[in-house]
Amino acid sequence: MALAVFPVVNRLRVALATWLHKFKVCGCSGSGFFGIGWFRMGSAEEKVVAVIMVGGPTKGTRFRPLSFNIPKPLFPLAGQPMVHHPISACKRIPNLAYIYLIGFYEEREFALYVSSISNELKVPVRYVKEDKPHGSAGGLYNFRDLIMEDSPSHIFLLNCDVCCSFPLPEMLEAHKSYGGMGTILVIKVSAESANQFGELVADPTTHELLHYTEKPETFVSDLINCGVYIFTPDIFTAIQGVSTQRKDRANLRRLSSFEALQSPATRSLPSNFVRLDQDILSPLAGKKQLFTYETREFWEQIKTPGMSLKCSALYLAQFRFTSPDLLASGDGVRSANIVGDVYVHPSAKIHPTAKIGPNVSISANARIGAGARLISCIILDDVEIKENAVVLHAIIGWKSSIGKWSRVQASEAVSVEDEVVVINSIVLPNKTLNVSVQEEIIL
Repeated sequence: MALAVFPVVNRLRVALATWLHKFKVCGCSGSGFFGIGWFRMGSAEEKVVAVIMVGGPTKGTRFRPLSFNIPKPLFPLAGQPMVHHPISACKRIPNLAYIYLIGFYEEREFALYVSSISNELKVPVRYVKEDKPHGSAGGLYNFRDLIMEDSPSHIFLLNCDVCCSFPLPEMLEAHKSYGGMGTILVIKVSAESANQFGELVADPTTHELLHYTEKPETFVSDLINCGVYIFTPDIFTAIQGVSTQRKDRANLRRLSSFEALQSPATRSLPSNFVRLDQDILSPLAGKKQLFTYETREFWEQIKTPGMSLKCSALYLAQFRFTSPDLLASGDGVRSANIVGDVYVHPSAKIHPTAKIGPNVSISANARIGAGARLISCIILDDVEIKENAVVLHAIIGWKSSIGKWSRVQASEAVSVEDEVVVINSIVLPNKTLNVSVQEEIIL
């Protein structure tokens, strides 16, 4: 009987935290109920929770073949798993209580990484699996009891396939000054590329979100949504409102002939499937609930293997300021000649006559031969690059072998024999190339 009570208690926590945020009762904020520390005086004691959406195997097909044998969030960028970069950024958030990863992958695929990163950062990280798609906002709501377990005053929501500097502490301070329900990280892009993203209009003085539209057919604004958010617990009330309205409309359609006029997609959309952009951001724009924080640093989406090369280079450049100890160095005498930003895993073996960089990431147990030249590339685990081979703007997949004097320019268990040239090609696993190829897909 006690087990059945816990969800109800947690829903009460969500409701009370929302009420306290809205009315600031007695100057208290967000904690302390039933003797478990709900009322904590002062903003310094407020807890923050971060949620990172990592997707799942049914999505991200554009990232193949790299995602065939490893979850996309664990693919290395600048020598660290893709999801590691937003997690590390969350570590800088004041009063961070917990980090949750939400996705469709099996829990065993993240178990080792989650344990390792929790110990490394001294912050609890937990992966939770969705049983079915709930939408970007519905997925958050589905785990509301878990997210609100520590009674956080603020909730960060990040997308894993976003590459940026993640200015989360600054964003939190701006959000508190706005006093709204949510704040969206935004950036200006070219007018030609804006329609690939959610475009928005914000008040230049107050930063209030005035209008939001997802991938419009006609140009609206060069200000786009970066896929990084911070919310108060009020977000759960807003999501619940959408679900309730959808249920009411579904009941009305069942009682009328109006249902026959609806499209199949509209009729079949579940009430608990809530999209953050179309169902939350667009309706709340212009209602003094949502605000924006503009970043002037780098931002990209990681949708394709080619984009992972660019994002790896951006993170390597960021390491100069955040983690200089991760960058390799060498003068070409006792160690390889290192040029620019380069990451080398401690287990990798590189001949002193090799020249590496700029923008190169070399993973575990890689072997780089004498005279090899590597520029703007990602070398994955157990790769062998033989003497005098050249790799430019390429991703060399797990267990691949690049032959002597060969040239790979922009692949798992792929072998490139001696003196072969590969340019602008995609090579699927378990292939041996004994002839040169250019602008081909080798299946």
